[in-house]
Amino acid sequence: MPEVTYELADGSVETVDVPVGQSVMDGSVRNNLPGIVAECGGSCSCATCHVYLDEAWADAFDPATDEESELLEFADGSEARSRLSCQLIMSAENSGARVTVPESL
Repeated sequence: MPEVTYELADGSVETVDVPVGQSVMDGSVRNNLPGIVAECGGSCSCATCHVYLDEAWADAFDPATDEESELLEFADGSEARSRLSCQLIMSAENSGARVTVPESL
């Protein structure tokens, strides 16, 4: 099963299994990791699942859609490697991906 490593806002690091076809957001929520609120439940409409995708993994996921990019423009702390974790869908090829969960502002 693919794994995702989450660097949490408090500096701790958690690695969890996330089944193929599920999102990085799902992995966080199902394992009760703090920081990814996911108010919209993964429908790409709230940006409360904002993470920083490690640059080494940028090409392992589909590029951000226009809708995701628009939401990220207004997310606190958004930067070039910002993504919505609900849009990062796991596959065998991106096992080992690493994201940083920003501190809530």
